[in-house]
Amino acid sequence: MTATDRRLYLAASINSTGWAGSSWSWPGTQWNRFNDYRHYLRAAQLAHDGVLDAVFVSDHTALQKDNRSRPLHSFDPTVLFAALAAAVPDIGFVLTASSTYNAPYNLARRLATLDAISGGRLIWNVVSSFNPDIAANFGAAPLPPRADRYRRADEFIRVVKQLWLSWDRPAGDRPEGELWNESTARRIDHHGEFFDVAGPLNVPIGPQGHPVICQAGASDAGLDLAARHADLVYASLLGKQAAFDYGVEVRRRAAAHGRDPGTIRLLPGLAVVIADTREEANHRHEALNGAGGEEGLIAQFANRFGLTGTIDPDAVLDPALFAHRQQQDGAVGFIKAFHDLAATEEVTLRQLVRRAGGHRTVVGTPRDIADAIIDWWAAGVADGFIVHTPVLPEDLERFVAEVVPILQSEGVFPTEYREPTIRERFRLPFPAVRTPGTPPAVPAGR
Repeated sequence: MTATDRRLYLAASINSTGWAGSSWSWPGTQWNRFNDYRHYLRAAQLAHDGVLDAVFVSDHTALQKDNRSRPLHSFDPTVLFAALAAAVPDIGFVLTASSTYNAPYNLARRLATLDAISGGRLIWNVVSSFNPDIAANFGAAPLPPRADRYRRADEFIRVVKQLWLSWDRPAGDRPEGELWNESTARRIDHHGEFFDVAGPLNVPIGPQGHPVICQAGASDAGLDLAARHADLVYASLLGKQAAFDYGVEVRRRAAAHGRDPGTIRLLPGLAVVIADTREEANHRHEALNGAGGEEGLIAQFANRFGLTGTIDPDAVLDPALFAHRQQQDGAVGFIKAFHDLAATEEVTLRQLVRRAGGHRTVVGTPRDIADAIIDWWAAGVADGFIVHTPVLPEDLERFVAEVVPILQSEGVFPTEYREPTIRERFRLPFPAVRTPGTPPAVPAGR
């Protein structure tokens, strides 16, 4: 694999105890490891052993209501990744932080600090909070409407990017007298609908210009936000044609906003269940979901969407069963993914429960998992995946030990870390940095 070849990108979700709600109580595991730093350190080290590009943590600043499932979000990702960056080299960090319940200057400063400490390994996953429980933790005001949240998110990102580039990186010969002036540390003087920010930021431009930006767009407003700002797009995409159509649309919108669509990397979520045989993998899938068999999986899914007693599990699904509204205030991504799959493929409920949870699901042997990854990547449908394993750390360990070597033997995934920053690793353009020694504007290849 040469430096200019298109390559596969992989990140590992290290949320809590795994994607399975029952993972906290899985036999042989420490039940309260979601509250133990060593658990996350072990997961990050495993990802590093597999030469994965990054580890990912989502965030939700409220305790979930389901107290029988693992708490998906606990530690603050900024603090967690500061500790992990000091302990684990090379690997990137996809850190989730909300544009709805943060201030641009404070978040820009925290993220710039972490990017500098880690040597340019930070990816900011921007989210627009949708849960009223989060709103209740930040004051008496109700959750803003979706349209307001996305306008705020757009302005928030624009302000943060300006701040990140407002103080030139100290470099060159020792200055005489002044360490900075108005030309090297520039006010941004932003006055918008939601924010008034003077600047400059008191952290200089970082080693990769500024952190890479990730966003998961599903609604019309979310897609547009991703097209305007995201370097990496993380989404729930269940079918190959639906994923292809999504990529075409987000890149079309990016071009309409004056961006080079070739600089966007699409990394859908991929949930994996690995076993020695497909039969064993199916049984593990059922056990992880607390189902007594395939019929139990079907019943769970039907209950979730109010389909009990109304649908033949072997009949082709009508996309209208998963109708969503662009104006709805809740999350759109997962329900839209089911709709788009049913709209582009003839799929039954029996098939769907094996292929989809929140994200595209692959249940099978290590070879099955590797083939599923290569299939979408080789077709140009995705640039890579954010991999979700059901029980941490054991399933991540197996993915690294048994799936990654297949990808490496096929020549689609690297065997060592080469690029020092995440921006270089993903072959993304560097923002306009005025200091000497800036890397090329657009690194070659993908």
